[in-house]
Amino acid sequence: MKKIILSLALALVVMSAAAQKVNIAAAANLRYVLEEIKTAYVKKNPKAKVNLTFGASGGLVQQISNGASFDFFMAADDEFPVKLKAKGLTTGAISVYAYGKLVLYSATLPADKKGLDILKDPAVKKIAVANPTTAPYGERSIALLNALKLYDSLKEKVVIAENITAAAQYAFTGNTELGFVALSLALAPEMTGKGNYYIIPQNLYQPIAQACVLIKKASVNTEAAKFQKFVLSAETKAIWDKYGYTTPTQKK
Repeated sequence: MKKIILSLALALVVMSAAAQKVNIAAAANLRYVLEEIKTAYVKKNPKAKVNLTFGASGGLVQQISNGASFDFFMAADDEFPVKLKAKGLTTGAISVYAYGKLVLYSATLPADKKGLDILKDPAVKKIAVANPTTAPYGERSIALLNALKLYDSLKEKVVIAENITAAAQYAFTGNTELGFVALSLALAPEMTGKGNYYIIPQNLYQPIAQACVLIKKASVNTEAAKFQKFVLSAETKAIWDKYGYTTPTQKK
């Protein structure tokens, strides 16, 4: 009898520990801001274990669709979460947590001074863009070039990166003269002062409303719901501001 009670007690301990783990699938542009939000969350909830996996939103959707063990999805737009919901893979409401901004970055040329005109500079041989099929920032970049009627003349210079972080790395290291990247990456501590960037006017491209949603699991992960609530709370606003995002309350 004692052995049975002990086994049950151990099982409860294991279940309790498992409930504290949150596996998050997050868009690559969140790499720095979400690390800070995670730190703030764990400081407030010491027992929580938050695992972050970054990638292109479309790629993460594919992983989740194939059964990857994620509890919470933070996309780079508000369309990929809807695709998961349509497959019956989510639970609860889809919520916009921030609005991202697109910038043109260069480690070698004065993008900050020339703005979009620098795209026509003969010194530009390569332009990094995140995969437009799987990365919303990449899709917005290509759409912008088409809207400006520049894509046909520049398409041979476009280097497609796996995700927005990879596109940023190409530009930050000078492997491409220019890169369309998320403002949040250009503002990352390790990137500050290593180049310059031009914030593209937001009226030139479709707003990047980034949304999140809980993934449907066999058993409810209360910690995941708790983390989502924290992400959407006023407690994280200063962190979003630091990385150049606009929060939903600021849009109203």
